[in-house]
Amino acid sequence: MVRPSDTKQRILQTARELFAAKGVQQTSLQEIADRLGITKPALYYHFSSREDLVRSIVTPLLDDSEAFIGRMEAQDDLPPAIEIIEGFFDFHHRHRGDVLLILTSMTTLAELGVIDVVLSWRARLTRLVYGPAPTLEQETRAVLAFGGIQDVTMQFPDAPVDELRAATIRAALDALGIG
Repeated sequence: MVRPSDTKQRILQTARELFAAKGVQQTSLQEIADRLGITKPALYYHFSSREDLVRSIVTPLLDDSEAFIGRMEAQDDLPPAIEIIEGFFDFHHRHRGDVLLILTSMTTLAELGVIDVVLSWRARLTRLVYGPAPTLEQETRAVLAFGGIQDVTMQFPDAPVDELRAATIRAALDALGIG
């Protein structure tokens, strides 16, 4: 007998796969249920809507990022930029599948308020690197660095992680003007 938590995890995994392949809006809950060999009411037992399902997929990513940024902000002194960059890379590499889902489902995620959260993280990270009043040049450098880190983890999924991490960190520090 399959435990409910196993079924819920199977639903999440199947939804991730279908959302990545077809997009959130093009994937029906019936299609997810059919792929799993369960009824649609069984799926509704675990998730009340497609939005609830998407929210369940991205919530761990949101919580993990918030925890990381919160740890950086809680330090007595501004953390070194390399610590921020390394942590940001590690976060994105760990969550690259779900970050890809976010990027391919912008409309749905904008409706859930996720895009605003991500943009606020970048602003917070920028202030951690440059202080409370970064210049426009510093802000643009930060957008390039943090956005680039995000892109690299998705662009090179098969690259050896240690090599990718080292190259990404060097490039991000250069983009920030700190390298």
